[in-house]
Amino acid sequence: MQRRKALFTAIALAVFVLSLNLAAFGGEQAAPVTEDNQAQETASISPALLDPALATERAPDAFRVKLETTKGDVVILVNRSWAPNGADRFYNLVKIGYYDDVAFYRVVKGFMAQCGFSGDPAITKVWSQAQIPDDPIVQANTRGMVTFAQPSAPNARTTQFFINYGDNSYLKEHGTFAPFGKIISGMDVVDSFYGGYGEGAPNGMGPSQGKIAREGNSYLEKDFPKLDYIKRATIIETAE
Repeated sequence: MQRRKALFTAIALAVFVLSLNLAAFGGEQAAPVTEDNQAQETASISPALLDPALATERAPDAFRVKLETTKGDVVILVNRSWAPNGADRFYNLVKIGYYDDVAFYRVVKGFMAQCGFSGDPAITKVWSQAQIPDDPIVQANTRGMVTFAQPSAPNARTTQFFINYGDNSYLKEHGTFAPFGKIISGMDVVDSFYGGYGEGAPNGMGPSQGKIAREGNSYLEKDFPKLDYIKRATIIETAE
């Protein structure tokens, strides 16, 4: 009887160990934790990503944002006096992790590098309705200046921003494209972003904005694998 009990105990222990091994080496194996996916996990649980009403803080008068991109780091100095509404929106989006894992889907050499669609279509859908008022144009869209994209309708800016490659001062004739910041480090990184796809569809061979909105990064990774991304965006310095 004692030997049988010992045998049953040994079998049970073996089954338990086998189940642990299957969990460890099978389909449920946990991915290693890295600084990047830890940051993405933190951002993904921010309630404000799905509720823009929770991301309406006033930005500091001046602050710096670091974009960790697939080509290197870029630092933007934001000056709230240039475009208060734009600066506030950018500050809040960076703070909640909105721009983490976001593609520069429209890179036209000599013109601009643009991004702003979330990799998650559900987040893009929510923020596409979170419009902010226009700002007066105080600064020109010259090389290195950072500006929110301006839809054709007034007071309709949301999350799309671009970095000017050249002197695009003429944009003031086509809408209230009000710069809110400028690149102070890493413009050479911006210059190196992949621009081989050119202008977006239907005017060019680049990604369709409609498809990005509906399908997110899965569409871009499949059909436009050479695009560069913001891996992580963080506020690195503020000053009142």
